[in-house]
Amino acid sequence: MKLIQREPYLRRLVGLLGTPDIKVITGMRRTGKSVLLGELADFVRQTEPDANIIMINLQELENEPLLEYHQLHAYVMSRYQEGRHNLLLIDEVQLCQKFELAVNSLHAKQLFDIFVTGSNAFLLSSDLATLFTGRTVAVEVYPFSFKEFLQYFPEKTDLDAAFEEYARMGGMPGSYPYADETQRYAYLHDVYRTVLVRDLVEKYRIRNKTEFENIAAFMMDNIGGLLSPNAITKTFHRQNDAITQKTVAKYISYLERAFLFYGAKRYDLKGKKYLASSVKYYLSDPVFRYAVNGTRNLDRGRVYENLVYLELLRRGYEVYVGKLYRKEIDFVAKKQKELFLIQVSDQISEKTTFNREVTPLLSIRDAYPKLVIARTREEEYQYRGVRILDIASFLAGKG
Repeated sequence: MKLIQREPYLRRLVGLLGTPDIKVITGMRRTGKSVLLGELADFVRQTEPDANIIMINLQELENEPLLEYHQLHAYVMSRYQEGRHNLLLIDEVQLCQKFELAVNSLHAKQLFDIFVTGSNAFLLSSDLATLFTGRTVAVEVYPFSFKEFLQYFPEKTDLDAAFEEYARMGGMPGSYPYADETQRYAYLHDVYRTVLVRDLVEKYRIRNKTEFENIAAFMMDNIGGLLSPNAITKTFHRQNDAITQKTVAKYISYLERAFLFYGAKRYDLKGKKYLASSVKYYLSDPVFRYAVNGTRNLDRGRVYENLVYLELLRRGYEVYVGKLYRKEIDFVAKKQKELFLIQVSDQISEKTTFNREVTPLLSIRDAYPKLVIARTREEEYQYRGVRILDIASFLAGKG
């Protein structure tokens, strides 16, 4: 399979070399975490030829004995070399039962520069402090951005046509070798099912598999819509499903833990506070919607909103849904002291649509940058201080 160097992720990992932390590369299945770990090893080989690289892929059959944590610990210790940079790279670490005991012991000895990858619920950044006794740094890997898509397919030089393809193909690199769309969606459907069944149903011993799958399907149908466990429960009750609000909340947390969905909480722009009620949920890649439900209803507005949300996460922003009185702003993006407001639309060529997107932004009397990102197919321009950007250019890194 063709590979590209994912420079932003690699640059961050390189910056963590030599730090005393346990470095955890995490994210959804099939997003390229293993490849990234290999790229890090290659970088160290080229820049530090004397380094002692201990690389373990726990998916490989020859490493089956290392799935027991005592054996893993003993193997790593036997390969330590004094006086050298001992770089320990463990791929799919969660396959070793009680892996955290081995990693914690190795870390406590202060002999190894430790990087691990994993994709299950135990490797969410919020849970790392519980798993590991030492300080951890999480690097989350997302599906390919549009910019990476263009790097993977350099022959696609027409930005508009390439964006239309990206919107339908998504960012899961394992699907790219399939030229036939039906086969590509079959691959993506298999990834989705693997996350639901192997990563979640089996792991959490969910008894009512159908009920859980229905919650996931409902959330997929309603990406970009305000949801809450209470509202979802009421919807299912109207369909004569006796699911409880507690169960719905639990299922949502499982789906987020597997990096299948991300939640954007609401932010009150007037009161400068976060609201704990409804949340907007977005897929880790909106292409899963097409792979599971088909492409008869592309719902471009919701898909574009999903794509912009993911891109903001990739760029390191915290992303919230803005609320001002009864008006709603699609996204409030925050990074340290930086904050800007964003509206996303599939098209704004009609005056009524344009006004609908711009009016909420103009009603906010502050100096924060304001953007409308839509499928304009035009160069960037401004309207009363609001920047109007084409979504293809924005996602390609040109805005």
